[in-house]
Amino acid sequence: MKLHNAVNKKELKQKVVLEGEDRHVVSLYKYHRLPNVHLFRDHLYILLEPLGVLGRIYVATEGINAQISVPVKNWDLFKEKLEEITFLKGNRLNMAVEEDPASFAVLKVKVRKKIVADGLDDAKFNPADTGTHLNAEKFNAILDQPGTVLVDMRNHYESEVGHFEGAVLPDVDTFRDSLPIVEEMLEPHREKNIVMYCTGGIRCEKASAWFKHRGFKNVFQLEGGIIQYANEVRRQGLENKFHGKNFVFDDRLGERISDEIISCCHQCGKPCDDHTNCRNEACHLLFIQCEDCRAETEGCCSEECKTIAALPEDEQRQLRRGAPVQRNVFRKGRAVEKIRRAAAGQNPA
Repeated sequence: MKLHNAVNKKELKQKVVLEGEDRHVVSLYKYHRLPNVHLFRDHLYILLEPLGVLGRIYVATEGINAQISVPVKNWDLFKEKLEEITFLKGNRLNMAVEEDPASFAVLKVKVRKKIVADGLDDAKFNPADTGTHLNAEKFNAILDQPGTVLVDMRNHYESEVGHFEGAVLPDVDTFRDSLPIVEEMLEPHREKNIVMYCTGGIRCEKASAWFKHRGFKNVFQLEGGIIQYANEVRRQGLENKFHGKNFVFDDRLGERISDEIISCCHQCGKPCDDHTNCRNEACHLLFIQCEDCRAETEGCCSEECKTIAALPEDEQRQLRRGAPVQRNVFRKGRAVEKIRRAAAGQNPA
């Protein structure tokens, strides 16, 4: 049995769309010391592949981090299999706010150095000494207390389309970048309640432990992140303090939490919060694009990319040959301000 996918991703994507099978989209994580991570990786693949599970799973000596979709017909069996893994017994499953059967096209189980790249030496502090976990009701309550400092532990392109009201929004590209920057921002507030949140909770598990190690006394984190919060708010009829979309790392690229649109198209400046990747595979820039600009540029970020994307696939592959694989993300800040000024008829300089 091959313990990896050997079929073209585009073909698999088409297959998933054509099948139209009902699926639950779910994320889970667990920090747990794994003595033989490669053996565990293979065990997971053998366990999940026959169930039709699709998605991305990272395993490392420190644990597991997974974003996956599971056929509804196999959901109960999936949970049973998961419960057979001792350290995952009773582990929380974060159900997506908006489910899309085509969120994932392939199952990938990869061994990584860390399940989330944080740049920290875990031997120098206790990652298990996390902040106090808050459910949605307690989270709302502590935000109403004077002096509470709320911090978004996600990247700039995530918070750009959605965030909690009053949150500190670090302009960072990666979680690794955020830790020293957030610490500097929080330095004047050491004695206050420090509350942090992220997409599903995993980044806050490590960040809250790190900030406690760095001497912050009153550290709290949103249990289950934005995903769990949105589900609890809807079930319990609580006030929703989150504005906009929750960025997610699958083909959906976002799930709506509130009706507000708080960001703009990176090409024309119109209100928009739909992320996309440039259709030119050599670029693949992640940026926000409205429907009008998508039609005009044929899903590309520039005229140059539009020209390249129109070439035959063989020619595109030839152009990409030997080029380094990059992770391109549109930078906000001055670039977005130029767009807004131009859209308003002002001097963009």
